[in-house]
Amino acid sequence: MTFKTALLATAVILTPVTVMAQPTPVTVPTTLSPTDDPSITDRPASKPIEPVKIILVGDSTMQVGSGWGGSFCSMYVTSITACVDLGRGGRSTYSYRAEGSWKVALDEMKSGGFKDTYVLIQFGHNDQPGKPGRSTNLVTEFPANLKHYVEEAREAGAQPVLVTPLTRREFKKGVLQDDLEPWANAVRKVAAEMNVPLVDLHADSAAAVQAMGAAAATQLAEIPPPPDVLAVAESGTTVPAPKSEPPAPMTPASETGPAGSTKLYFDYTHLSRMGADYFSKIVADDLAKAVPALRKDLLP
Repeated sequence: MTFKTALLATAVILTPVTVMAQPTPVTVPTTLSPTDDPSITDRPASKPIEPVKIILVGDSTMQVGSGWGGSFCSMYVTSITACVDLGRGGRSTYSYRAEGSWKVALDEMKSGGFKDTYVLIQFGHNDQPGKPGRSTNLVTEFPANLKHYVEEAREAGAQPVLVTPLTRREFKKGVLQDDLEPWANAVRKVAAEMNVPLVDLHADSAAAVQAMGAAAATQLAEIPPPPDVLAVAESGTTVPAPKSEPPAPMTPASETGPAGSTKLYFDYTHLSRMGADYFSKIVADDLAKAVPALRKDLLP
């Protein structure tokens, strides 16, 4: 093999290579010094915020998931207003304190950092007779417990606001069956005696539910009414709530479920998101009237 032949045999065929164009250099402007930048040197004096805290104390008709409190805190307070929902399902004026929930609320009132702290207190549903370990005497214990809450809230530096209990939504021949009025009236009396602002949620929610009627009111429940329940409600009369669990996704239990349960039940007491949105609007409107100083911290 000649030298030329060997060279040809080992030659490598090169493919053309595309040469990428070099990017055009970017000229970065010189950063202004602080003394040259008016957006830095001409800052107006900052106005300190005056944040407010609202604490919710009550039962399942106030708590997140089955009451109006979650919607109230998420929809009706301004961005510099803290809203803490300490509603607990199944609690009465007795059991809320006995289990230590009231101490948690007092610690929130004493935490500091806020111009004003308000505590909304709503009980009644579980203070009624027939709730073992929770019921209180309407004439003596229930009002005394409310007064104790008011006194301790004031001692902790908070401003108490009493809230009458949310109405239930049971009807007979088109008329709302209001079994909570005596407890609502006891709350009103304590508010008057102790000069405490009052949100009369019971009166306003009862009037609203009566106006919408039995069938429409069932749509505010924590889960949709069974077809047979809705059919009867169309006549203006509600039937006892069924006790069977629905196959819907489970969320924290309402007061009607067994202790520690995560089952949901249809009833005429607890609220869906639609119901929570509806009644929290009433609370916000009433609160702005009862406590004019809070009006600026509440959204319409």
